[in-house]
Amino acid sequence: MSFGRRAGLPDVEAMTPIVLVVTGRVTRDVVPGLCAELEALLYGPDGAALDPGAGVDCDVGGVVRADLALVEAIARLGLVARRAGGRRLRLRNVPPELQSLLDLVGLADVVDLEFGTGAGSGTGARPGSGAEEGEG
Repeated sequence: MSFGRRAGLPDVEAMTPIVLVVTGRVTRDVVPGLCAELEALLYGPDGAALDPGAGVDCDVGGVVRADLALVEAIARLGLVARRAGGRRLRLRNVPPELQSLLDLVGLADVVDLEFGTGAGSGTGARPGSGAEEGEG
């Protein structure tokens, strides 16, 4: 006799995270555009937050230079995410040089970091406390 079991946890819906992919060189001029893009993903046309239980992922694996402009962008994106219902920004594919900069300015504890390159990479997520926006 066989009982058909469903895969996964019973009565738990998988939440698809909201994903923003950042590529190329990030300058201070593009930071407002990135924030607007994230806001468009988070809010509907009526201004209501979409999918309030979903996480906010930012894939930074495609950036060509980790500098303070990128750190400023991450700080501001984290602020946008927190304003949309207290969500935390989770960074994916964090290059080592960006991790060092985030540690240096104190933002490594404000965002969750995932290291590696690719969807199946191991996570090095670090729990942090919700803190103020960093300066870039």
